[in-house]
Amino acid sequence: MRDGSLHRTIFTHNLKYSCDEQTIETDSDAAAGPRSAGGAAPKGGSHAALAAGFVAPPDSVQTSVYWYWLSGNVSKEGVVKDLEAMKRAGINRAFIGNIGLGELATPYAPVKLFTDEWWGVTHAALKRASELGIEIGMFNSPGWSQAGGPWIEPGQAMRYLASVKAHVRGGGKVEAELPRPSADFQDVRVVAYAAPAVGRAALTAADTRVTVAGTAAGAQCLIDGDPATELLFDGSPEAVIDLVTDADLDLRNITVWPARRPIRAEAELQVKGADGYRTIASFGIDRSNPNIEVGFDPYAPVSVSVAKTTGREFRLIVRGAGKDTGFAEVLLSSLPRVERYAEKTFAKMFQSPLPYWEEYQWRDQPVLDDASLAVDPAEVVDITECLDGDRLVWEAPAGEWVVMRTGMRPTGIQNSPAAPEGTGLEVDKMTPAYLQHHFDAFIGEILRRIPAEDRRTFRVVVADSYEKGGQNFTDTFLTDFRERYGYDALPFLPVYDGVVVGSQDISDRFLWDMRRLAADKLAYAHIGGLREIAHKYGLTLWLENYGHWGYPGEFLQYGGQSDEVGGEFWGEGSLGDIENRAASSCAHIYGKRKVSAESYTSAGNDFGRYPAMVKPRGDRFFSEGINNTLLHVYISQPGDELPGMNAWFGTEFNRNNTWFSHIDLFTDYLKRVNYMLQQGLNVADVAYFIGEDAPKMTGVTDPALPRGYQYDYINGEVLLERATVKDGLWTLPHGTQYWILMLPKLETMRPELLAKLQALVREGGVLLGPAPQRSPSLEGYPDADARVRRMAAELWGGVDGKAVKAARYGKGAVLDGMSMEEALAYVQCLPDCEVGADVPVLFGHRDAGDVQIYFLTNQSDARIAFPCTLRVTGSVPEAWDAVTGAIRPLPEFEDDGRRTTLPMVLEPNQSLFVVLRADGAGAAHGDGTANFPTPVRVKTLDGPWTLTFQEGRRGPAEPVVADELKDLRLSDDESVRYFSGSVRYETTFDLRGKEKSGRLYVNTGQVGVMAKVYVNGKYAGGVWTAPYRVDVTDFVRKGKNTLVIDVVNTWVNRLIGDSRLPEDQRGTWTLNNPWRPDSQLQPSGLFNPVVIERMIAR
Repeated sequence: MRDGSLHRTIFTHNLKYSCDEQTIETDSDAAAGPRSAGGAAPKGGSHAALAAGFVAPPDSVQTSVYWYWLSGNVSKEGVVKDLEAMKRAGINRAFIGNIGLGELATPYAPVKLFTDEWWGVTHAALKRASELGIEIGMFNSPGWSQAGGPWIEPGQAMRYLASVKAHVRGGGKVEAELPRPSADFQDVRVVAYAAPAVGRAALTAADTRVTVAGTAAGAQCLIDGDPATELLFDGSPEAVIDLVTDADLDLRNITVWPARRPIRAEAELQVKGADGYRTIASFGIDRSNPNIEVGFDPYAPVSVSVAKTTGREFRLIVRGAGKDTGFAEVLLSSLPRVERYAEKTFAKMFQSPLPYWEEYQWRDQPVLDDASLAVDPAEVVDITECLDGDRLVWEAPAGEWVVMRTGMRPTGIQNSPAAPEGTGLEVDKMTPAYLQHHFDAFIGEILRRIPAEDRRTFRVVVADSYEKGGQNFTDTFLTDFRERYGYDALPFLPVYDGVVVGSQDISDRFLWDMRRLAADKLAYAHIGGLREIAHKYGLTLWLENYGHWGYPGEFLQYGGQSDEVGGEFWGEGSLGDIENRAASSCAHIYGKRKVSAESYTSAGNDFGRYPAMVKPRGDRFFSEGINNTLLHVYISQPGDELPGMNAWFGTEFNRNNTWFSHIDLFTDYLKRVNYMLQQGLNVADVAYFIGEDAPKMTGVTDPALPRGYQYDYINGEVLLERATVKDGLWTLPHGTQYWILMLPKLETMRPELLAKLQALVREGGVLLGPAPQRSPSLEGYPDADARVRRMAAELWGGVDGKAVKAARYGKGAVLDGMSMEEALAYVQCLPDCEVGADVPVLFGHRDAGDVQIYFLTNQSDARIAFPCTLRVTGSVPEAWDAVTGAIRPLPEFEDDGRRTTLPMVLEPNQSLFVVLRADGAGAAHGDGTANFPTPVRVKTLDGPWTLTFQEGRRGPAEPVVADELKDLRLSDDESVRYFSGSVRYETTFDLRGKEKSGRLYVNTGQVGVMAKVYVNGKYAGGVWTAPYRVDVTDFVRKGKNTLVIDVVNTWVNRLIGDSRLPEDQRGTWTLNNPWRPDSQLQPSGLFNPVVIERMIAR
C-alpha cells in the first residue's frame, strides 16, 4: 500500500526547493586550504546583482587553458606573447604542462627540462602571468600523468607483490635456494604452507598428448612447463586443442599463459564423456593491450575455476584469436586456483580506456568439493628469519611444504608523456612520505628557485586523469591492512599468486579488501596527501577524478580529497560520456562549487575546428553539471611560424589560430554560462549508489532515469559519513538533496553502511533496489554476513520486487522491482523539466534561493519550437542569452500551482537560460509569439561590398569589390579561394522614416566561421553561432550608415592551397598537417544575404 502522508510531505517540500535554509555549496571540508579554490557558492542574492554578474561576469569566473610546452619548444618571448594573448582573449587561468611527445610526433628543441634556459623560461612565464593577473597551475610532474620523475628510486615507486617458490619435504632441517628474481626486489616475508595432498596435480608433458587441429607438431610445448616455448595460431576462425591422458584427472582449474603478443579471443573448455564432448567452461581471453599502464604483467595468465570434473580427454576451443597469436602454456589442474587472480591483483586490468561500472566485478567461484585442497590460513607460517641472503635454512615439520619468498618489485610505470630528462618511475601511491619527496623535487624546486614576488599567481598543483595502472603493495601494507580490517594479511600473501587460502570465497574476500585498501590509499594517502602538501605552500590541488588506463581507485572518493575536480570531453565522439558525470557528481556530493572539464579536445582535422562546431558537446556537459571551462589546448608558440606548433590532439586555442582574435566571443559565452551554473545548488532528484567495489570509474543508472529528471552518483563514504534525511529527502551537509537513493544490482554491502541506510530510511529516506545478501569483505567474517542478512530482512521485510514492490519502514520506504518512473510516481516527484519525448533538449537546474536557473540546450541542428514545463511555481520567467548577455522577459506562461509551462523556441544548437524570479506574479496568456518575437525584414544589404584581406596572408593586396556575397572558397581567384585569416567586409545602407523604429538587428546568416560587427565605427557585437544576429539599435542612425563585418575563417584553406606548392614557397609551417591538394575546402567569409531585421512582438 502506498502511504499518502509520506507522499504529501515530500511533494510539499519539492515546491519549496528547501529555499528556507539558504544553504549553499562550499568546498569539501576535507579539502579546505589556504586558498579555497572552489570558494563559497553565491547565495540567492538580488536579481539585479545576478543580472549584473551575468552581463559582465566577475574575474572569479575563470576561463582556463591547458598550456602545453611541447618537447622543449618554448622561448621567453613566446611564453610572454602567449600570456598577453590569453589576457586579450579573456583567458585568466593557465595550467602549464611540460609535455614530451617523442621525436616522431614533436622534435625535441634545445630547451631541455631543468636546464638554466628552461628555468629562465619558467621564471619569465610566472612573472608575466603575475603582472597580468593570470592564475597559473603546474602539472605536478613532467607529462600529463601522473606523479613521478627521474628522482623516484625503485624503493619509492609503485610496486607489486612478487614471489619465488620452492617445494620442500619437512621432517628435519631443510635447505633451499630462493633466489631474488631481480635486483630491485625488496623482501617482504617468507611464508610456508603445507602443500595440499592430491593424487594427480595436473596434466604434464610426461603423461599427456597434445594435438592442435589433428596434428601434434609443436603442440606439446603447451604443457612443457617452459613459458618461452609458444604455440602460434594460423589465423583460422577456430583452433581446437585436444589434451588426452591415460588416467583420470579431477579438473578444478584451467590456467592459460598467452604467448607474448597481443591476443583477444573466446575460449571453450570441454570434457569428453560417454555422449561426446560437453562444455564445462566458457571464458574470454583479453591480453590485447600489452602496455603496463593496464597491468604490470602484460601477458598475465588467465585462470578459470570449474566445478570438479573428472576426465581423460579435454578439448580447448579458441575462437577469434587471429594469426600469429597463441599460447605459451596451458595448465589443467586438479588443484584449485583463484579465478582471474591476475585481474583481481591488478596484474592485468581493463584493456580499454572506458571501464564501465561492471568491469571489475567477478562471478562467485565454484565451491570446493574438498576443503582440504585449500590452504588453511591458520597454518601459514612466517619463516622470514630463516632466510639468509638467497638461502633458506629451516627446521621444517614433517610433510610436503611450499615455501614462498615474497617481496615488492616496481611496476615499472613512468610519468608520461615527458621528455627523457623528465621521465622516471611513478611515485608510490600508498605512502605519503615518498609523495613529499616527489613534490620537493619538482614543484618544490620551482618554489625555491623563483622569487615569491615573481610567482604571485602560481596557485595550483595539477593532476590530470590517472593512467598508471595498479599498485597492490607498499612498505606499510601489512600494518595498514591490519589497522583497517582487523585481521592479518600475511597468511593470505599466497593468494596474490592464485593460491586458494581458506576457500575460493575467502580468497576473493581478501582480494576485495586489498583492492578497497588500494583505492582508499590512492584517495587519502596520494590525493589527500598531495593536497595537504600543496596547502603547506599556499597552493591548491586540481584533479581529474578518474582514469582511463589502469585506474585502481574509486572515482568519487578519489575526487573528494581534492580542492577542485574536473572531467573532460572531446568535441566529437564518446570521450566525456562518463567522465563529466564522474566529476560533477563528485563535486555535488562533496560540496564543491566548481566543476571543471578539459574541454573540446580532439584528434585529426587539425585547424579545422572552430567554436560553433564544438559548442553542442560543451553545452551537453553544461547540462550535466560542468561549470568551469578549461580549454584544451593552448600549445606554446616559441617563434613566428604560422600556424606554428601543434600536436595530434586538441583544438588549437592559441594566438596563431586565425580565429583567436575573435575568441572573446566564445569565452564571453563560456564565462556567462559558468557564472550562472556556479550559482546556488545543483538540483537532482535521484542519487545512484555506485556500490563499494573498487576499482570504479563510473556508476550505473539502472533502472534508467526518465527524461525530465537529473541525477548524481553517490558513494559509500558520503552516505556513511555525510548523509542525513530531512523532510523525507536524502540530505548532504551543504544542502544537496535527493528524493530517492538507488542501489545497484549487487548482492553485497558492508554492515556498517547498511546500518546507516537502515537508520536513514527509518528517519524518512526512500530507498529503491535489491536487498544485499552478504558483506563483500573478509572483515568480521562470518558474523558480518549474518548482520547484513538480519538488517536486510528487517529493512526490506516482505518486499521481494515481484509480489510486493513497496513497504513503509519507519518514516521512510523501501522499494524494489520498480522502474524509475514508477518509483518517482510513488514519491510524487514531478519532472523537473518536461519537454516532448522527441524534443532534442537537455537541461540543468540550479537553485539559487529566490531565483531558479534552468539551462536548456538544443542538441540538434534544426530550429525547434516546443512547450517546456518547469517544476517551479509563483515565479516569473525570463530568457537570459549567454551568447549576447541579453536579458528579456518571457511574458507568456501558465502557472497551475504546481509547475510553470511556457512556449519555447531554440535555434539550431542554441542554448538559453530560463531564469524564474520568485515574486508570485500571475501568468500572462497569448498565442506563443510573445516569448519569441518574429523577425521582420527591414532591408537586405545588397552591396556593393568592399573586401579587405589581412596583410601578410597571401590574400589580394588591394581591396576587392563584390556586388554579391558568396563563399570565398568558390572564388576563381586562388588568392581568395585559399585565403585564411581576417577579411573586412564594408558597405553602407540608408534607414529612412519608420525603418529605424523598434529594435533593429543585423542578421548575417551562418558565417565561416566567426565575425565581429561594427556600425558607424562602433563595435556592436559578434556572431559565431545561431541565430547569427546582432542588436544594432543603439548604433544605427537615420540616413546613411556604415557597416563593417570582420570575418575570420580557419587555417584549412590556406594549408590546402600551400600543399599545392613546393615546400620552400609555402610560407606556412606546422607539425601535424593532414591537408592535401585534393582536400575539401571549408566555408569561408560571408555567404548569406546580410539583412536588417526588426523584432515584432504580437
